[in-house]
Amino acid sequence: MKRLLVLLFLGAAAFAQPKAILGSITAFKADDALVVVKPDNVDAVNVKLTPETIFQRVAPGERDLKKAATMNMTDMALGDRVLVSFKPGTTEAMRILVMSATDITKRNETEKLDWTKRGISGVVAAKAGNMITLKKGGVITVDDKTSYRRYNSDSVKFADAQISKLDEINIGDQLRARGVKSEDGLRVSAEDVVFGTFVTKAGTITAINPETKEVTVTEIGTNKPLVIKLTADSQIKKMPPGGGARMPDVAQMLERMPAAKLEDLKTGEKIVVSSTKGQKPDEITAIMLLGNADMLIQMATVPSGRGAGAGAGQGMGMGGLQSLDLPSMIMN
Repeated sequence: MKRLLVLLFLGAAAFAQPKAILGSITAFKADDALVVVKPDNVDAVNVKLTPETIFQRVAPGERDLKKAATMNMTDMALGDRVLVSFKPGTTEAMRILVMSATDITKRNETEKLDWTKRGISGVVAAKAGNMITLKKGGVITVDDKTSYRRYNSDSVKFADAQISKLDEINIGDQLRARGVKSEDGLRVSAEDVVFGTFVTKAGTITAINPETKEVTVTEIGTNKPLVIKLTADSQIKKMPPGGGARMPDVAQMLERMPAAKLEDLKTGEKIVVSSTKGQKPDEITAIMLLGNADMLIQMATVPSGRGAGAGAGQGMGMGGLQSLDLPSMIMN
C-alpha cells in the first residue's frame, strides 16, 4: 500500500518543498489551521489546512483509490497515516488521504490472528522443488499461486517486506507461511510466504543516545563496537531478575512481558537483539531488543559439556545465540 501511494502521489522534490509527504499525524494546531505530519525518515512538517483542502479516507490495504470516501477535517485523529498532496510551491494541503490508526490496528490484529491460525514459522533447513522443510519440524508446499515477500536489509516492518520469489529463499532464512494447514499443524499449503535473513547479536551497553535512538554495545564474541538503531517499530523488553536451570521458551516468555522503553536500559547492561542482516557490519536496526539478558546469554553461549558457571562466549563462536529464536518477523 505504501509503495503504491508513493508511486501515485510522491513526485520529485521541487526545490525545498516536496509535492507530497507520507507520514503520521503527531499534533493539531487548531488556532493556526495546521496539522503536524511526521514522515518515517525525515523531520516533522507543518501542513497548512485551507477551505479548499480535500479530505478523504481509504481503508488500509485498499489499492483502488477510487474507493476513497470524503470525510470531514475533524474526523482526523492523532496517529492516523496520511498522504498529503501540496499546492505547488507551498505548504498548503491540496488533498489529505487518511488511513485511520484505529482501522490500521484492527487490520493488523486480524492479520496477526490469521497468520497464527493458518500459519507456520521457522528456520529453513532444506528446499527442493515445491517443498520447503523447517529445522524444528514443519513442511511447506508452494505452487504457482503462492506469493512471496522478503525483508530488506535494515528493514524491521513485516508490512514493508518486498515482493520476491521462491528462488530467493535460502537455507538458514527465517520464514513464515500461511495457507491450508494440516490438522497436526506441521504442514501448510502456502498462499503467502514471508522470509528474511536475520541475525541475533549480544553485547554489553557502553552508550545510549536518546536523541538519535541508538544504543552502542561491545559485541560478545568480537569485542567490537556495534551500533543498534531503534525505530518506532522496534520492540524493547527486559528479562525479569533471576533465572532457571533450563533454557526458557523465549517466544512465549516475550509474549507475556510488558513493553519497555529506551530509558529503561542502562550502560553496563547485557542485551540480546534480533535484526535483519544490515548493510554495515557495525550497525543494525533492532526488531526485538531484550535487556537484562545476562542469564539468557550465558545459557545460550556456554559450550556443551561445561557448567553454568562458564563465561558467556568463552572458547566458542556466537552460533549459540541463534538457538534463542528471538522473534524477528513481528507482525506490526
